[in-house]
Amino acid sequence: MRHALTVDIEDWFQVGAFETVIDKRDWDSLTPRVERNTDAVLALFGESGVKATFFTLGWVAQRYPALIRRIVEQGHEVASHGWDHDRVFTLDAARFRADIGRARVALEDAAGVAVTGYRAPSFSIDARTPWAYDVLAEEGYAYSSSVAPLKHDHYGWPEASRYAFRPLADSPLIEVPVTVAELGARRMATGGGFFRLFPAALTDYAVRQVSRDAQPAIFYFHPWEIDPGQPRVANAPAKSKLRHYSRLGAMAGKLRGLIGRHDWGRMDAVVAALDLPARARESVA
Repeated sequence: MRHALTVDIEDWFQVGAFETVIDKRDWDSLTPRVERNTDAVLALFGESGVKATFFTLGWVAQRYPALIRRIVEQGHEVASHGWDHDRVFTLDAARFRADIGRARVALEDAAGVAVTGYRAPSFSIDARTPWAYDVLAEEGYAYSSSVAPLKHDHYGWPEASRYAFRPLADSPLIEVPVTVAELGARRMATGGGFFRLFPAALTDYAVRQVSRDAQPAIFYFHPWEIDPGQPRVANAPAKSKLRHYSRLGAMAGKLRGLIGRHDWGRMDAVVAALDLPARARESVA
């Protein structure tokens, strides 16, 4: 079973954990590290010859078009992460359409290829935003990977299906939730900070678990997670600092191990291999 290896490209100051203490108007005055960190991710993937999908902010693509071209030239998929990390549930349909449209122009101009995939910042498509799928379908997206099917203080849609589904009755659009591990009645996240903080065995368990159901795993992380030298945000909440900075130095090694233990590929290829019947509107397990 081939699984999807995905990277959410945003800089250290653009993360949801710091959105209340770093103003977007200050972003251009902060020291950028996204290009060097993403190049480090590309080098790590090159060691193993794996291909991945890079869900990228339009803000980043506009400022670093050569980086986006390098991603494509090395055989990876470029997909959309929205313009500047606004969570979907903070927008209405019109603003969401403008956000993903602006991002797509920047991404496609830089990449020179069509962008057909989308991931909402902070997995922010949930029960409050069913209209987001209508907008994505109308804009011609083939798939979304925007749902975390669990309960969490930062995000989550616990009633959502654990596996890929068609959210619209009249569209081929597919939603592919990020992979969670099921431990009894509890669902646990396995990517990003959870992969850094918890033993890699939890993610391996989740990959094996979904494989037994003949389903692909969807793993994600961020370039800043392999950068222990990034600036510290002194006035961030204690919980945010704990989640953001813990075990950054261990991340690259853990990623190498995970990549070596499973079969990984691009999200678009994984989605194309899914065999989902057309069905009525579905959003829950």
